[in-house]
Amino acid sequence: MARPRQSEATRQRLLDEGVTAFLEHGYHGTGLKAVLDEVNVPKGSFYNYFESKEDFAAAAIRHYADCFADSMQQAMDSSPDPLSGLRSFFKTLMADFEAAGYVGGCLIANLGGELEGSDTCRRALATAFRGWRDSVTDALRQGQELGQVRTDIEAGDLADLLTEAWEGAVIRMKIDRSLAPLHRVLDRLLGDYFQA
Repeated sequence: MARPRQSEATRQRLLDEGVTAFLEHGYHGTGLKAVLDEVNVPKGSFYNYFESKEDFAAAAIRHYADCFADSMQQAMDSSPDPLSGLRSFFKTLMADFEAAGYVGGCLIANLGGELEGSDTCRRALATAFRGWRDSVTDALRQGQELGQVRTDIEAGDLADLLTEAWEGAVIRMKIDRSLAPLHRVLDRLLGDYFQA
């Protein structure tokens, strides 16, 4: 039996709302009914798009990663050099965190601790984090080629340090309700330790 035609716009609305709900409530705190009610989609129609809540969460993670990558690329494209692009990208994230009242944070970090038992979601999270880390590596490598970033440490190792420190700072930001931990990461790494 053929599956009903799917509306890409409806699928995107479901994913957008899923990301919002998972950020605010986590995986276990997010009910499908609330998501479906928010986008006015009947429960039966949900299964035309996703096989299960787990499949939906994995798709939401991929969607979040795509939006994250697009945002980073826009920051890089509109900046005069790689370090300025990275700073611009992180400052955009900080503005979003502040506008949201310091709740939510990073979907990858939030769900990482909650979904370690789900292979489907764990793979989606690992792929999303790797994609982000690789984009940061590329930017730092370009910075090395331009003489902006130290070259005695590989760009990938610097990217690991930055992305891992950032994720830890996001947790601290949520606890303290302050951007100060994020500013410290950027100032100490991009503004000092990474400098050529």
